[in-house]
Amino acid sequence: MIAKIGRGANIIGALSYNQLKVDKENGEVLTTHRIRETVNGNYTITQLYHSFEPYLIANKRTEKPVLHISLNPDPRDKVSDEDFKQIAKDYMEHMGYGDQPYVVFKHTDIERTHIHIVSTCVDCNGKKLADNYEKLRSMNACRALEQEYKLILATEKNRNPKEEIFKPIDYKTANVKSQIASVVRHLPKYYHYQSLGAYNALLSLFNITAEEVKGELHGQPKQGLVYFALNEQGEKASNPFKASRFGKQAGLDALQKHFEQSKEKMKVEPAKEILKKTIEIAIHTTPNETEFKKQLLEQGINTVFRKNDQGRIYGITFIDHESRSVWNGSQLGKNLSANIFNDCWNKKNTQKRQDGIHHNIKNTSSESTNHTKSETEKPHALFDFLNKNQSTPTNIDFGFIGSLGGLFPETQGEDYEEQAFAKQMKKNKKHRRNGNKK
Repeated sequence: MIAKIGRGANIIGALSYNQLKVDKENGEVLTTHRIRETVNGNYTITQLYHSFEPYLIANKRTEKPVLHISLNPDPRDKVSDEDFKQIAKDYMEHMGYGDQPYVVFKHTDIERTHIHIVSTCVDCNGKKLADNYEKLRSMNACRALEQEYKLILATEKNRNPKEEIFKPIDYKTANVKSQIASVVRHLPKYYHYQSLGAYNALLSLFNITAEEVKGELHGQPKQGLVYFALNEQGEKASNPFKASRFGKQAGLDALQKHFEQSKEKMKVEPAKEILKKTIEIAIHTTPNETEFKKQLLEQGINTVFRKNDQGRIYGITFIDHESRSVWNGSQLGKNLSANIFNDCWNKKNTQKRQDGIHHNIKNTSSESTNHTKSETEKPHALFDFLNKNQSTPTNIDFGFIGSLGGLFPETQGEDYEEQAFAKQMKKNKKHRRNGNKK
């Protein structure tokens, strides 16, 4: 079993991401701990938030008090809901979070059923809980749970030797060719993409780009593919490497077949609608491109903008690491095409969106308090990727790109953007401090 721990600054994003899965019938709330019960057992984002609010208000110094943990058994493991509940409880106790409020969600939108736990790492007095040697303690907890629940071991020595490890290449070293080969030979096994542009967006995460070349040989038209390593600025930093040097899988013919296969696969991809909603929420709850990317990154989604020399966006690609699919914005919807993003974050439009969010949060809070309407609500999900302003993402913390052979990517806990709640929390903390001074 693999555990991934992300940390963030606002709990709304984590709750929204998981609630979207529930709303699309690709997930469910398995269990809760120290969370207010509801009459019918259904939860809304607002209701869940209220159970975490006292801890977040009490927090004084911790910049990232939100925990978003995923626990991922081997796809071959058959884990019952009752076992998942107990595994979550045991893991939280192992990690020192057993007395914290938390919600456990089960995700079923991909073949690897797994759980997500949303919690906080500050106690009811606002004190940060110790996280010394967190990774080591997490590994030890997973090994213990594997033994107790008879799960397939996930230690390195027991991994399938054919399971590839991917990481960004370093153009400064002497083995650039072999580094590129380790990525391009095997990447098609794990990801679906429908065009060379989408393929390049994915390759850019590994500091690689591919270019189509055309010419003639003995009067016959020929075309092929060459690969380059990229530097920190996303510029070509190596001589071209012919695709033939990496095997047939890296060539143009094989890629075109992969594009067609991906097209069929992605037509029925259940994660598409969730990804679309996630991005739409991020647009409406972030003030700029950087924050937009950060939020999506927390949910395992990379964003790659392509811009011209004037800085105008002419292309945008989203890489969903959980469903392992790559989407151009226009494939997800007209409202996510490149042209929309050029005017997305100007001051006027940003203020208009924020006013809408305040109004919507006010309404949902009223519903939760009065219990006069249905307890279902459309959550505001926010998710993003690269904390970088350039079009090609390089030299980022790619901890989430570990073993792609069936493992959930490690997302870096940064910003969960929900402006209305964030502002309210700041106001509450300010009032609390002022009250203590009197």
